[in-house]
Amino acid sequence: MELKNFNEDKNIIEEVAKGSIAEELEIEPGDILLSINDIPVRDIIDYKYLVSDDYIVVAIEKKDGDIWEFEIEKDFDEDLGLVFTNPLIDKAKSCRNKCIFCFIDQLPPNMRETLYFKDDDSRLSFLQGNFITLTNMSDEEIDRIISYRLSPINVSVHTTNPELRVKMLNNKNAGNVYEILKRFKDAKLEVNCQIVLVPGVNDGPELDRTLYDLSKLYPTIESVAVVPVGITKYREKLQELKPYTKESANDLLNFISDKQEYFLEKLDTRFVFASDEFFASTKRELPKHDEYEGFPQLENGVGLMKSFEDEVIKELRLIKSTINSKKRYILATGTLAYDFMNRIKDKILEKFNGLELMVIPIVNKFFGETITVSGLITGQDLVAQLKGYDNVDGIIVPRTMMKRDEEIFLDNLTIEEVSKALDIPVISSKVEGKNLIDIIKN
Repeated sequence: MELKNFNEDKNIIEEVAKGSIAEELEIEPGDILLSINDIPVRDIIDYKYLVSDDYIVVAIEKKDGDIWEFEIEKDFDEDLGLVFTNPLIDKAKSCRNKCIFCFIDQLPPNMRETLYFKDDDSRLSFLQGNFITLTNMSDEEIDRIISYRLSPINVSVHTTNPELRVKMLNNKNAGNVYEILKRFKDAKLEVNCQIVLVPGVNDGPELDRTLYDLSKLYPTIESVAVVPVGITKYREKLQELKPYTKESANDLLNFISDKQEYFLEKLDTRFVFASDEFFASTKRELPKHDEYEGFPQLENGVGLMKSFEDEVIKELRLIKSTINSKKRYILATGTLAYDFMNRIKDKILEKFNGLELMVIPIVNKFFGETITVSGLITGQDLVAQLKGYDNVDGIIVPRTMMKRDEEIFLDNLTIEEVSKALDIPVISSKVEGKNLIDIIKN
């Protein structure tokens, strides 16, 4: 996720929620939060902690410099309704690692500045689900997480072998991750872990060791996601890495399946889950819905395809009679999801008479053809590969291709610019079955 205003360390209010306590008190965008209960608010964690009481005293600096003080009685844990220009209310901590697989190091030049910022901030893990390495934290900060009981926390582990982790992250402080995780277990926090798997580096016996070590910290560590390394064409002067092949991905899935059986018997949970990329690249059938155990790492690409497919089927079942439609749509996707989206297309067409859907796989020329996921498709690749299509009512793209809070692609083209270049409306759809079916129906 891109951060905005990550160098801003003032508590500037960007937005006031409608119907909120803050709106009632006439707090406005541009005002500055100074303190709560006479305690300066250092960051969003302080804010969340201090604002939770049922009686608080809030000091606000208005845009004209006047200081307003409010005594507020409210429900316990009720928020004031404030959104800050910097979501952290503090400077974001940048990553000190030089990971051998870092995706940001593989970005092309001249992209927008925010894409090059490497965050490694525990507050973002708590607030927005970002994964952190725990190499950027003092003992005081770890104590603060424990005392504030900040969880769930998402941790990029990669390996529990201290020497190997130091090499993979190129950070001499990277080897103590397991000791920190044990402190989280003693405090009974909730943790989700991920392993970026690099063939020949942290797979095989090293992966076996890592999963065994992490399983000893269950249930504090609730789940582990295994995702493949992403390799772009921009790896000049970086360590040579091998991508996963169909055969090696298949071997990995067999390994994960065996481990799931073992953990089911020992822990009553599958514990470790492979990302969708492994299944799509091998064309293996996705696990059943229940086998994802509530989808604890959906935003990490674990079970996203299955969840989406189930949602589409659910929405289609609500359509009691066939819908007549003369519309013609393109479903643009990454090459990895091409077969999957064709299956989705076939399910949709069973409920629509006259509808035409074309699934078009977009080859990633921008980052390189080894990048196959839909979320990294750029506007210019859409334009280059979809030109020439006539009599199309719309091009439907997944919302994951764009910034979280703005319809702009990774190459800074807006959805309006892509639509104009193609002379076809481009429509973004959330990766939710209901949203896609609603677009097609309406």
